[in-house]
Amino acid sequence: MTKLAVIYYSSTGTLHGMAERLRQAGEKAGAEVRLRQVAELAPAEAIASNAAWSQHFDRTKNEPKASADDVVWADAVLFGSPTRYGNVASQLKQFLDTLGPQWGQGLLADKAYAGFTATMTKHGGQESTLLALYNSIYHFGGVIVPPGYTDPVKFGDGNPYGVSHVTGGSNDAPLTDEIHAALDHLAERIVRIAGKLSA
Repeated sequence: MTKLAVIYYSSTGTLHGMAERLRQAGEKAGAEVRLRQVAELAPAEAIASNAAWSQHFDRTKNEPKASADDVVWADAVLFGSPTRYGNVASQLKQFLDTLGPQWGQGLLADKAYAGFTATMTKHGGQESTLLALYNSIYHFGGVIVPPGYTDPVKFGDGNPYGVSHVTGGSNDAPLTDEIHAALDHLAERIVRIAGKLSA
């Protein structure tokens, strides 16, 4: 059975919802899935200044947190991060930066990797965030498995680098059927390719 780790950071819940959908799709594709949230690094006063952030933090503070073992364990890893100035959020980046010992032992290589993200605005840095995330994967010696345009659903969400969602000016636009289909395709594809790699 292919082992899939879905490791993400979410401040207000969008990436959490995307990660949950990927977990479901990965299990439906026949994988054993670990869903893991990276630890929050922001100070309490910053979290408290945003009601949606504070509420999401309270709802998910007891969920399993990501560890290096989750990446080492997996055959495939899906990393999720909201965009921060066109880049990976510091919380996920800090997690990646702690993987030096495992990288040094070659334990991160030869796995399938891909990413997912969200922004408030169209063209708000979605592609640059995924490309920045993949810089770490190159150093791992990982195999990036982008969705490309390998299924007609990708012409709906339009992102060949991963999956991305626009949350809108109020930052609360729900995930659509189009995004769900793109997430399902990403999970199915990475499970299938990881199975071939591990074979």
